[in-house]
Amino acid sequence: MPWPVILSVPLATHRYVKEGDTVSQFDSICEVQSDKASVTITSRYDGVISKLYYNVDDTAIVGKPLVDIETEAVKVGALEEDVLEAPAVSHDEHTHQEIKGQKTMATPAVRKLAMENNIKLSEVVGTGRDGRILKEDILNYLSKQTGAILPLSPTPEIVPPPPQAGTAPPKPKDKTLPVPKPAVAKPVFTGKDRTEPLKGFHKAMVKTMSAALKIPHFGYCDEIELTQLVKLREELKPMAESRGVRLSYMPFFIKAASLGLLHYPILNASLDDSCQNITYKASHNIGLAMDTQQGLIVPNVKNVQMLSIFDIAAELNRLQTLGATRQLGTSELTGGTFTISNIGSIGGTYAKPVILPPEVAIGALGKIQALPRFNAKGEVVKAHVMNVSWSADHRIIDGATMSRFSNLWKSYLENPASMLMDLK
Repeated sequence: MPWPVILSVPLATHRYVKEGDTVSQFDSICEVQSDKASVTITSRYDGVISKLYYNVDDTAIVGKPLVDIETEAVKVGALEEDVLEAPAVSHDEHTHQEIKGQKTMATPAVRKLAMENNIKLSEVVGTGRDGRILKEDILNYLSKQTGAILPLSPTPEIVPPPPQAGTAPPKPKDKTLPVPKPAVAKPVFTGKDRTEPLKGFHKAMVKTMSAALKIPHFGYCDEIELTQLVKLREELKPMAESRGVRLSYMPFFIKAASLGLLHYPILNASLDDSCQNITYKASHNIGLAMDTQQGLIVPNVKNVQMLSIFDIAAELNRLQTLGATRQLGTSELTGGTFTISNIGSIGGTYAKPVILPPEVAIGALGKIQALPRFNAKGEVVKAHVMNVSWSADHRIIDGATMSRFSNLWKSYLENPASMLMDLK
C-alpha cells in the first residue's frame, strides 16, 4: 500500500526522485526550505515512488502528503509524520520491523545509527518501553563489542578537582557588584532661557523670507572651471592694490552676471503681487549677500551695466567697510534687481538659495577648489573649480532660460578675455 510522507515546511526547493524510482530507508527524497532552515527529507521505507504531490519550488501545505511510497509491508496502516521543526524524535514515536518472527521497535535515528555501525537490531536488547531499542542500547552494544567506553552525549562532563588537604574551600563570591562612586561631582547647571523681541535686520528677514516662500522655486546647478580667471586675477591684483582697491573674484562674477542679463532681461525683472504684469528693470542693481555682526544683509551695487570691473571692486570695498561698521543705509540695501550669494567664502560647494522678492533669480557660489580634471588632450591637470547653484521664480522663468543664462555666465568666467567683446 502507498505510504504518504507528510511535510511540515512550506517550500520544496530540490527533488531527488521521480515517480517509479526505487528507494531505500534514508535515501534522499527532496530538499525543503522554510524561513528557518533548509533540510533534506529522507525515505523512511523501502519501496517504489508511486506519486509526487509537489513540483520543485512549489509551496507545500503543512500536514499534507509529500510523496507516496509503495511498500511490501501492508500490516501497518498508521500514517507517520516527519516534522522538520523538531529534529529529535521522541521515544513515543517508533517504527516496526519484522526480523526472524520478532517485532523490533526503534526510532529512525536509532536505525540510522545501527546501520552506520553495521549492527543488526535483532542482536540488540531493547531497554525501552515494550522492548523498544534506544540510542543507549546501541552505544552499550558497541562498547561491549569494541571495549571502548562511548559517551552518551557529545559534551563531556567537567568534574572539578578535589580540594587539597589543609586548604579551606573557597567562599562563594558575592554576586552583588559594588557600585562605583563618581570621581567628580556632577556640575549644577544654572543657565536660564532668554527671550528677546525680533528687531532690526532679523525682523526684516522674517518678513522677507515669509514672502519668499510663496514663490515657486526651481534650482539649477553647474560646475565652473576658473583656472584662467585665477591667473588673470593674480596679474591684476597688484595693479588694483596700487590704486587702493582690494581685488577679489566677486567683481568678475558680478560683471559676468550683468553681461548675461543684457541677453536674458527676464532674470532682471519683477512680478507684481497679482501676477498680472512683469517689469523689466533697466538698471542692473546686483546685490551681494554679506555675513555681518548684524546678521545676513544684502547691499547692492547700483548700475553694474555701466561699471568696469575696477569700479565694481571699489564699490564692494566700500559696502564691506560700511557693513563691518554697521553704517549701511537704506540706499545700499534697497532697489536690488538680481542677487549673488558667496556662500563659498564661509564654506560649502552647493546651496539652495532663496529668492529675495520682488527679484526673480538668485545665485549661490561655492568655494573654489583645486581639483584634478582632464584637459583637451585627455591629460589629468590641476584645475580651479567652483560650483554655482541658481534659484529662479518658476512662474515666469523656465529651466531652458536659466540654463542658457548660466552657460553664458560660465563662458565669460572660463574665458575672461571674452568679456572684452561685450564691455562698453
